[in-house]
Amino acid sequence: MKTNIIIKLKDVWKTYVMGKVSLDVLKGINVDIYRGEFVAILGPSGSGKSTLMNQVGLLDVPSKGKITIDEVDISTLEESDLAQLRGKKIGFVFQQFNLIPALTALDNVILPTIFQGLGPEERDKRARELLALVGLADRMTHRPNELSGGQQQRVAIARALVNNPEIILADEPTGNLDTKSGEQVMELLMELHHKEHKTIILVTHDIEKARHAERIIYLKDGEVEKVVRSK
Repeated sequence: MKTNIIIKLKDVWKTYVMGKVSLDVLKGINVDIYRGEFVAILGPSGSGKSTLMNQVGLLDVPSKGKITIDEVDISTLEESDLAQLRGKKIGFVFQQFNLIPALTALDNVILPTIFQGLGPEERDKRARELLALVGLADRMTHRPNELSGGQQQRVAIARALVNNPEIILADEPTGNLDTKSGEQVMELLMELHHKEHKTIILVTHDIEKARHAERIIYLKDGEVEKVVRSK
């Protein structure tokens, strides 16, 4: 049982105000995510998964409640400090690959390192190692339109890893892939969890994908319905 909490959400609410109407999308979420854990956030469309992902990924701040990462209260940080923390701690993998079409696979992976102060040689070396890790050593000079969907997602995973974050936040990472490519991406995430000891947070509506995780957090109507240990 892991006991070292890396992300803590305490009584987190997210409310959107549209004119005179207020909509509570998250309602008092209490979640602890442990270092080195593989967690799935599972729920149907409209359950609040994307909003919770934005909170866990430090892309948004709660309307009420408290979020800490490594015991740092994010509400105390300026936006520039929050962006720096996010860039160092969290790697993002989205359903849309979000690769830059004009850049090669290698340059797409290198891009996030420019904002973290790495030198050119170190950036290039790190990106090449990661593309090799995800099985794309022979595709480094290819642009996104020259790669399959599964290959593009593996480039996106390498990009997410390039700043050596502790946390990988994967939002429906297999949603645009065929079955075989989706299985390969899930195997890669499992490998990163087991061999690299990364904390993996998978956001999905697919129970079969969620079962890869150690714990499944079920969301319904903006609330945690239940938490199930799957392994």
